Amino acid sequence: MESIITALNIPKQQFQALEKGKMGVLINNSQNKLRIRKIQVRKAAQAILNALDCPKGELSILIEDDDGITGLNEKYLQRKGPANVISFPLRDVNFPEIEHDLLGDVVISAETTQREGNSLGTGFDKRFAELLIHGILHLFGYDHEKSEQEADEMEIKASKLLKIIENSSFTFS
Repeated sequence: MESIITALNIPKQQFQALEKGKMGVLINNSQNKLRIRKIQVRKAAQAILNALDCPKGELSILIEDDDGITGLNEKYLQRKGPANVISFPLRDVNFPEIEHDLLGDVVISAETTQREGNSLGTGFDKRFAELLIHGILHLFGYDHEKSEQEADEMEIKASKLLKIIENSSFTFS
């Protein structure tokens, strides 16, 4: 199976930095429809990792437009249309050359985030935070589709993490 890093054309030097253990949170914004504050996204992701007792966890956050995430959704999950967020966990994959807690990839559609934030009345920043948290929780094994109990546990954890993000006043766009 083709690596998500390869599929999204992550620059080679960024992936090499990951291999050398020089990265925590990699941000790749490949869409150009909305301005994204990558430093704020990185800080929010690190705050989430800290709250989950995984301060040295490494992950990549890929920000796509609807076309980009639709392609990934169809190719890897066999689902039609754009998703708001997709997670690709790597915690159980063995990379002997990497001695860090490699969590995986979170892919967020900026366009879908904007639409959902508008329709929910929460705005882009809150919806982006919700999706970022949701995606990271999937990397930690939370799965709302397995059972109602797991969905409840994930929702409780997400609510606690959202309060941390809201109290830090992160702005993503």
